[in-house]
Amino acid sequence: MKYIDEFRDGSLAQKIAAGIGREADHGRPYHFMEFCGGHTHAISRYGLADLLPDNVRMIHGPGCPVCVLPIGRVDQAIRLALEQDVTVYTYGDCLRVPASGGLSLLKARARGADIRMVYSCADALALAQQRPDRQVVFFAIGFETTTPPTAVVIRQAAALRLTNFSVLCCHVLTPPAIAGILDSPEVRDGQTVPLDGFIGPAHVSTIIGSRPYEPLAEKYRKPVVIAGFEPLDVLQAIRMLVRQVNEGRAEVENEFSRAVDRDGNRKAQALVAEVFALRDHFEWRGLNVLADSALRIRSRFAEFDAENRFPVDYVAVPDHPACECGDILRGVKQPQACRIFGTVCTPENPVGSCMVSSEGACAAHYTYGRHKDV
Repeated sequence: MKYIDEFRDGSLAQKIAAGIGREADHGRPYHFMEFCGGHTHAISRYGLADLLPDNVRMIHGPGCPVCVLPIGRVDQAIRLALEQDVTVYTYGDCLRVPASGGLSLLKARARGADIRMVYSCADALALAQQRPDRQVVFFAIGFETTTPPTAVVIRQAAALRLTNFSVLCCHVLTPPAIAGILDSPEVRDGQTVPLDGFIGPAHVSTIIGSRPYEPLAEKYRKPVVIAGFEPLDVLQAIRMLVRQVNEGRAEVENEFSRAVDRDGNRKAQALVAEVFALRDHFEWRGLNVLADSALRIRSRFAEFDAENRFPVDYVAVPDHPACECGDILRGVKQPQACRIFGTVCTPENPVGSCMVSSEGACAAHYTYGRHKDV
């Protein structure tokens, strides 16, 4: 295959789905979690769940860096802008994530905070160079996919000897989150939420490769299939997971071989290791505090660490009492089971983070699936 439309061929999708139907053992259920929000979006957009047999169920996972960002981290960025009088740059989705006190970065901007959207961290660095009299902070979020670019700008800032640029680092890691889900099985309707395997993230795996998932598959006896984001990718990954379960295997397989190999991007990994180190612990929305699950800036680059430069300690803040994003991120509930889904909480007025990003489970279901709830 060469072209994107070939990965969206409806007749091929039906053939793969028919193959899943033939191979799935009708005497048992299958429950697979798609970790990444890109897969959740593809499943909702292309109606893939409707093609699967009734005993093959997909469970939404943490999925999106915006979704797993806890309120306290957004509060940190807001305090930097309002109390420390710095300019905060970040990605567009971050601006709308609900924070405490009814605020968000966008609403803090309406109160006079200097908060702006950029398309890349390189834009933030360039703007810092243009405004040498102004302290500039880049609010960096993301999984392993967006971490190397942040490392690049920190190195560039050091080479340029900039004194007005720093990074509020909230980069998180995928494998520890999968381990966290498996270490603390959830209970739904009096029973443990079943998980028979995972669809591994695509973009993350282009950086880290497939190797980091191997200890998880071995320890927890859960297969992992790394898949691309197109509908045929996802369906083929489900078929591969069904086969592994049927054969009693728990291995890491790579459906996305056109972009991912076992070792990943070693140059990007070396760059990240040079600039970042593991945090001892980090709070995730919905997953609580996970050890060694996020990155901090190394002491060598401490002058570019906003948490080191400014007095903005992290303070944990509970989610809105009506919001059930935490349960949705862990696969305990589906978006439509939230009591405020589609009424109080909508993409125009998000109460929880899962409704903010287009990759969030709630936003995906609101856009593509809510007509089925009627």
